[in-house]
Amino acid sequence: MTHDATASLRSQVRESIEAAWKLAQSSLAPAAPIPGASAPASAGGAPTVPVDSAVTIEHPADPTRGDFASNIALKLAKPYRRPPLEIARIIAAHVVTTATDPDSPIAAVEVAPPGFLNVRLSDHALAATVQSILRNPASWGRITVARPEHINVEFVSANPTGPLHIGNARGAFTGDLLCRVLAAAGHKVEREYYFNDFGSQVKNIGASVVAIREKCDIPDDGYHGDYVYDLARDLPASVLVDADRTGEDPSWAVGRWASEQVRSGIEASLDHLGCHFDVWRSESTLHNDGWVKQAVDRLRAAGDVYEEDGAVVFRSTKFGDDKDRVILRSTDDAAPTYFAADIGYLVEKFSRGYERIVFIWGEDHHGYVARVKAAAQSLGFDRDAVQMILTAWVRFVRDGKEVSMSKRTGEFITLDELLAEIGVDAARWFFASRAASSGIDFDIELAKKQSNENPVYYVQYAHARIASILRKAEEAGMTPPGADDARLAGLLEAILPGVPEAQLARQIARLPEVVEDAAVSEETHGITTYATELATAFHAFYRDARVIDETEPDRSAGRLALIAATKTTLANAFGLLGVSAPETM
Repeated sequence: MTHDATASLRSQVRESIEAAWKLAQSSLAPAAPIPGASAPASAGGAPTVPVDSAVTIEHPADPTRGDFASNIALKLAKPYRRPPLEIARIIAAHVVTTATDPDSPIAAVEVAPPGFLNVRLSDHALAATVQSILRNPASWGRITVARPEHINVEFVSANPTGPLHIGNARGAFTGDLLCRVLAAAGHKVEREYYFNDFGSQVKNIGASVVAIREKCDIPDDGYHGDYVYDLARDLPASVLVDADRTGEDPSWAVGRWASEQVRSGIEASLDHLGCHFDVWRSESTLHNDGWVKQAVDRLRAAGDVYEEDGAVVFRSTKFGDDKDRVILRSTDDAAPTYFAADIGYLVEKFSRGYERIVFIWGEDHHGYVARVKAAAQSLGFDRDAVQMILTAWVRFVRDGKEVSMSKRTGEFITLDELLAEIGVDAARWFFASRAASSGIDFDIELAKKQSNENPVYYVQYAHARIASILRKAEEAGMTPPGADDARLAGLLEAILPGVPEAQLARQIARLPEVVEDAAVSEETHGITTYATELATAFHAFYRDARVIDETEPDRSAGRLALIAATKTTLANAFGLLGVSAPETM
């Protein structure tokens, strides 16, 4: 049995259990049925195994029971009409271990009531993982899912009527982190920002700028704040001259100019955050390029629209929405609604060849999910290929008091101000550490602390500490053996029976499975949890093991290789989070 050392050890173990199950099937003929009971068998007499009987591999709650566990025997008990413990023993007998194949990742497999298969990894597999990390550090943790997709992820998409404030921040962090994880799992990901330069709020920001320029009161539905006065100061006279020449309402002309200035500022703020977009799409292009009209025509052709009181209505209840939706208003110009633009946006996006489209919205947009999916289905797209991730609220707290925000009144903390106060790394970590669907109380003062109370500081310190140890080792003439050093495997296998070494190696080896789980769940908080656990394992290892010991050069060499792999693993986990990996602190 030969395994790819770059694949996760969990996937290698899963393959071994699956292979053993296939070999064991001839020994797993169903027991005689209970008299009067129907036999759960197919026409050919073989047991019908449930769809959910795929081999699942988990970490036991009690690590003394092994590195991995599978409950496949419990799933097979009913279709095979045998006790799960008996099935587990039969499958275990077919598992290839290092006793028969030195390349197997499994040292031993044990059966435990009521029918679990507990697997223990071999030191050889752990050593091979460390070698793989040292050989290809940049690719460590990256995997390739069974079916890579071309995915469009649209996030932030705040209206260009003011700078990004910390209330917008969650979408930025959630989207950027998700894109990093999906890319690490082998998907082709494109990041998109959609900005509304077509709606009434664009006119309102323009009217606000014009009012300030003309020293008038800002309209009731206008915008306030220092940034609006800055826009009024910077407004080129040519914008108003052109509006006067063409007879256009100056509020619209100035609004378009102002929204572009704000959009440029938003892009700069996101760039500071380390969040970059591949596509910037404006709502006006959807109308000007005919995508909205094309979408409405396609709904007509599908027979899914009707007229009511002069308006054109999409029959979205046909596809599970709670009510039908107006797409063209009952006005003389049959003006399209905002939802009509959303539908046009779907058509335009799918025209670019994406297999999946992900929208990241605030939880206050939950009412839009059903209608957009309904439109996708009517248009002939797979509604499941249109996905919405709704982010929960964030409550920013300073000194125990909530920070209130309103873009319209100008009372808010901008994203730039937050990043300047606590730093990009702390901001990224705090947002990544909770599920997108969970609310956050963001303690600004805690995020600023340079101590172990601050979780990102604690984990970054582990990376910096390893860097310091490796520098000291080099000064002492003791560098870790390279990945192609013929002695490396032996040096590593010699130290892995040690408790701190074994625990650290097992934590290192988990990164690919953490990436896989994050990509499947589309949540990133597991990565911050993993990085914290790895940092804790390293700190315990360093407490219990003397790394630089000139009296034991071989043991020191193995330990140096192990912590070098730990350093790479921490750095790559940080890369998934967009957090820096400091060499000194």
